[in-house]
Amino acid sequence: MVFWEGYVSDEAMGTVAPVVVYWLYAGFYQLLPPLDKYRLHTRKEEEEKNAVPFVSVVRGVLFQQLVQATVAKLLFLDKDQRILSAVGNEYIGLKLTSTADASGTTIQPSVPVQLAQFIVAMLVMDAWQYFVHRFMHQNKFLYRHVHSQHHRLVVPYAIGALYNHPLEGLLLDTFGGAISFLVSGMTARTAVVFFCFAVIKTVDDHCGLWLPGNIFHIFFWNNSAYHDIHHQLQGTKYNYSQPFFANWDKLLGTHMPYDLLKRPEGGFEVRLKKD
Repeated sequence: MVFWEGYVSDEAMGTVAPVVVYWLYAGFYQLLPPLDKYRLHTRKEEEEKNAVPFVSVVRGVLFQQLVQATVAKLLFLDKDQRILSAVGNEYIGLKLTSTADASGTTIQPSVPVQLAQFIVAMLVMDAWQYFVHRFMHQNKFLYRHVHSQHHRLVVPYAIGALYNHPLEGLLLDTFGGAISFLVSGMTARTAVVFFCFAVIKTVDDHCGLWLPGNIFHIFFWNNSAYHDIHHQLQGTKYNYSQPFFANWDKLLGTHMPYDLLKRPEGGFEVRLKKD
């Protein structure tokens, strides 16, 4: 039982909810007071180093979300195109990653199964994004003409988390989400939670703040400071992993540890630390 049951379908929520959650969570960060003592970069650095205006960032994110919503709609398209197969005297509706009973209600797996699917989806998304992301750095053409758009935000901030070239947004984020959904075998209802969680984690990794008590800093080594290294000029060949774990970086020699130092004028500095 979920709060939207009876009002909108799981498929509709899986399409719309990640977009709404993105703007709510990123907007929360945007509306916070200055919080200079928790910033990873000064406001002066943000103004001087970032090479794209805020309005352009918002437009870019909205366009990527339009593409993502379109792909999500296609993933869930089979809701009204079920293939019915006879099993004894019952009919079971077959869907991409789930089944429905004779009344059309999707059969939800047990909680342990859903948790296992969630973890599988996290691992699949991490693997996909690591290798696509790294390739976009190593291929000079793709970096110059595609991925460099994201790195125009040298000082990341929450609303810019999904500011990418449209091709990158499609290959890295949209396809990564679709593949995670399909490989894990999760239902549309589980996907609502997974996609919203992935969005929140991605926004938090780009928030540019080191806030006390942030649960993502407590439970994930891959966090806002870790990803900040990657956005720095001397760190662009390291810390490709996103959005959850740092495993691939550690396995394949692209992991760059860091020191988190307090600046005398307030805030923090993330400084590369060689192994």
